[in-house]
Amino acid sequence: MVFYKELINWYLQNNRDLPWRKTKNPYFIWLSEIMLQQTRVSQGLPYFLRFTEAFPTVFDLANAEEDTVLKLWQGLGYYSRARNLHYTAKYVANDLNGTFPSNYKDLLKLKGVGDYTASAIASICYNEPVAVVDGNVFRVLSRVFGVRTPINSTKGIKEFKELAQSLINEEQPGNYNQAIMDFGALHCKPQNPLCDACTFSSMCMAFSNNMVKDLPVKEKKLKVKKRYFNYLVIDTNDGRTVLEERKGKGIWQGLYQFPLIETKSSIDAHELVENSSFNEMNLNGAVIKRFNTKTIIHKLSHQHLYTQFWIVSIDSYKEANLKWEEVSEKPVPVLIEKFLNEFVVSSDQ
Repeated sequence: MVFYKELINWYLQNNRDLPWRKTKNPYFIWLSEIMLQQTRVSQGLPYFLRFTEAFPTVFDLANAEEDTVLKLWQGLGYYSRARNLHYTAKYVANDLNGTFPSNYKDLLKLKGVGDYTASAIASICYNEPVAVVDGNVFRVLSRVFGVRTPINSTKGIKEFKELAQSLINEEQPGNYNQAIMDFGALHCKPQNPLCDACTFSSMCMAFSNNMVKDLPVKEKKLKVKKRYFNYLVIDTNDGRTVLEERKGKGIWQGLYQFPLIETKSSIDAHELVENSSFNEMNLNGAVIKRFNTKTIIHKLSHQHLYTQFWIVSIDSYKEANLKWEEVSEKPVPVLIEKFLNEFVVSSDQ
């Protein structure tokens, strides 16, 4: 049994009908691959359609304001991807005259483009035989070939790349790469893979040795950090509030949020008003009420944010220069977006 022949044969019968599969335009392939990093196709597809409608060419994306890009990206998470996307669009448009690099080595030089994305673009658009390796590929190869090296180790990343490269069909590298990605997503799934109807069941080491649930192997995750967020939702009598842009290289850089006081643990209203950061804001005469009855736990990859939203009602506040109807124009984290949806509903009742 030739692995790539079986894989491509399966793909030709089972491939997903996706818009970026109908083009060899590197702009669209690049856009889809950046969006699908750490994101399911079902979640990324609507964003791809919105982006291609708003920015049909790399020049349109390059000329957009960053706030516009981040607003369209809102909800996809990992916002550094959006900022890198915008940076690279400007580089390709302005420095490369709108033409993407045509090989794996040069594609790797683009900001936000790693081995996987460069391999996908090079193979699909330019027929270069470089194998993709992502979560789906790790899973398929570890199970079929019985590889127990941890996929998130330096040794494992190198070993799986070499294995993937040795298996690729050099005549149809694009089809092969898309085939193995689809096979992992649709057939060799993380939970409840379709082993009984699998074309590789006779050669699959994991299936033969009852190890399907044990592979792939992953090294122990980093310890999750707990953080305690207190958002101050300023609400003045003349319908204004405060949103601040997050600076620095932490989470949600470039997105907007209500004034934030981070504490070492969850606090009550009394502890909030006694906090030095709160006192520095000069919110004299304000009425403070907690909005959420239970602490909201917002989970990120290595952080859990224990969050409280405090409604701060006040006659006027000199820093409140944003009308409530303008808040929706700002790109915000999903955590803030969910609050705004609930806050608007409660205000209308």
